Amino acid sequence: MDSLKPIERLDASKIGKYKYIKSLHSIITYVRYNGCMLTMTYEYKLEPTTEQIATIEQTLDICRSVWNFALRQRKDWCASRKSPINACSIHSEYIIPAEETFPNYHKQAKQLTKAKKVYPQLELVHSQVLQQTLRTLDRAWDNMKARGFGFPRFKNKYRMRSFVFPQLGKEPVRNDALKFPKLGWIKWRQSRPIPEGFEIKQARIVRKASGYFVMLSLQLNVDVPSPMPHGHPRSLSDLWKADVNYAKFLLFRIDWEKAHQQQIYQN
Repeated sequence: MDSLKPIERLDASKIGKYKYIKSLHSIITYVRYNGCMLTMTYEYKLEPTTEQIATIEQTLDICRSVWNFALRQRKDWCASRKSPINACSIHSEYIIPAEETFPNYHKQAKQLTKAKKVYPQLELVHSQVLQQTLRTLDRAWDNMKARGFGFPRFKNKYRMRSFVFPQLGKEPVRNDALKFPKLGWIKWRQSRPIPEGFEIKQARIVRKASGYFVMLSLQLNVDVPSPMPHGHPRSLSDLWKADVNYAKFLLFRIDWEKAHQQQIYQN
């Protein structure tokens, strides 16, 4: 982490043990608490009308089409790169030029903007919702490489069950309804009030067997104090000596085991 690089520049032999511990504590406190953001997610039941339900289902269907097309494009690119250069693949594959770069999120987002001119149905869904679909696919693709997961799956109409509004308009909350882009005001059951001071950062509409729900991500800036270490310097120095003595004990233990093994081999 870049924020932990100052720790590497600390040298206890030059600045002293007490100042070393004090500086180390201040750096770690800054990394953990500076600009802290408290995030919570509240779930509420929605009561959409028949027209709003049709719009939600249409949005899910278009998001599913965008997901499947973007995933197919990525898999085709990978399949075109694993064929031997001196032979053709037995299976038919889409031929992609060698100079074509990998279709990452930024490239597919630009293609999505151009596709709206060819496919007017894409205009029916808010642009940020479709971009979030591509972001979710890009995150799943990165997890596949970083964490060893399998390829992201294609989605049918039963697997695509939610979509995200990364931001809502001004004053989107009323006592009896929530306002969403392209959907308007949707009635909701406010089972518990939104805590005072929290702001709505994003909203996810989810289709479940029992109806439609919204998951609101709430955020609040929190000021967490960063107290400096206090107490007698001798106690901190003793703590430092204890760590050093323990390290010396481990090194002594390793050397003793090596010497004992050599003695056994010699005998």
